[in-house]
Amino acid sequence: MGPSGDLQRFIEERLRGYLSRDRTGIRRALLSLFVTSRSMTIPLVYSELQDGYPASYHSVASMVGMLASRIGILRVRRSAGGTASIYELREQYLDLVTRVMTAG
Repeated sequence: MGPSGDLQRFIEERLRGYLSRDRTGIRRALLSLFVTSRSMTIPLVYSELQDGYPASYHSVASMVGMLASRIGILRVRRSAGGTASIYELREQYLDLVTRVMTAG
């Protein structure tokens, strides 16, 4: 397996660690949102999660930022007006994320 396989393994390890620290299920719910919607803003993610989980806007933003920067499965782009960041699940990680989520 080449460098791409090493990167996949690295991301999978980080993702498993991220989910292992999920005490309330909010991280798994967050990942599910990106698997089904693929593209979301932080306000939209927050509004989807606020009914089921006691999390502040800033903690939701932090979790999304972690997925984008530290784990690397989200891509960030600016909206047309430049006012909002749109986070998208990178297509090459869709199967990996789905597999990790269904594994446990």
